Amino acid sequence: MHPMLNIAVKAARRAGGIINRASRNLDVIAVKEKAAKDFVSEVDREAEQAIIRTLREAYPGHAILAEESGSSGSSEFQWIIDPLDGTTNFLHGFPQYAISIALAHKGVITQAVVYDPVRNDLFTATKGRGAFFNESRLRVSKRPHIQTALIGTGFPYRQLDHLESYLGMMRDIIRNSAGLRRPGSAALDLAWVAAGRLDGFWELGLSKWDIAAGSLLINEAGGLVGNLQGNEGYLDSGNIVAGNPKIFAQLLPLIAPHLTAALRD
Repeated sequence: MHPMLNIAVKAARRAGGIINRASRNLDVIAVKEKAAKDFVSEVDREAEQAIIRTLREAYPGHAILAEESGSSGSSEFQWIIDPLDGTTNFLHGFPQYAISIALAHKGVITQAVVYDPVRNDLFTATKGRGAFFNESRLRVSKRPHIQTALIGTGFPYRQLDHLESYLGMMRDIIRNSAGLRRPGSAALDLAWVAAGRLDGFWELGLSKWDIAAGSLLINEAGGLVGNLQGNEGYLDSGNIVAGNPKIFAQLLPLIAPHLTAALRD
């Protein structure tokens, strides 16, 4: 394992320990809504600090972009961190959430970790060296036809102005696929595309930390990632389509009719 990836895995496992411990206290705080929200943001912050401490011990000069604490440092190396992707699931005890850590070098993602602390599933990738699930090599699915494909998505929750466009895409993909799933953690959804558990995925309005690690996992597992038109730019726009190469190609024309000017990235 690449030494930088090794440090990222160590960081993800530390955060996973914090999140797993916190999940055992959910029943105590879930009564009051504000208390519940405060609890989740506290867990988020604590997990993020554990990740940042671990990375800083090893690479004090590297820059960091993290969901809770924002951007810090300037370096050609930047760690992109989501300490808990799927906080709403976490709060409800719905066991589908993950930690996402990626390293960008001069703007290109070179290392990726997505860690599911509930199942102890570890997805990793180093650019040019393949993607792995625990110790075994990851490959995207081989399913060739979207009619038999299982597609993942996420409902827009920040950019509700694109809801109508999204519902149009959703309707056409439901009509043309074997099924649609919305598990609630984009980082984990992308890892599952890399693992072949989902054949494709699309979502609007994600953040860089939701997709940085997952996009490298998919590319290194032989899949494709693009914006809603199949091009680059998804890291900045947060609009993403992914899948095995055949399903990726069949998703784009189902999405195309619903693209507004704002969604053309």
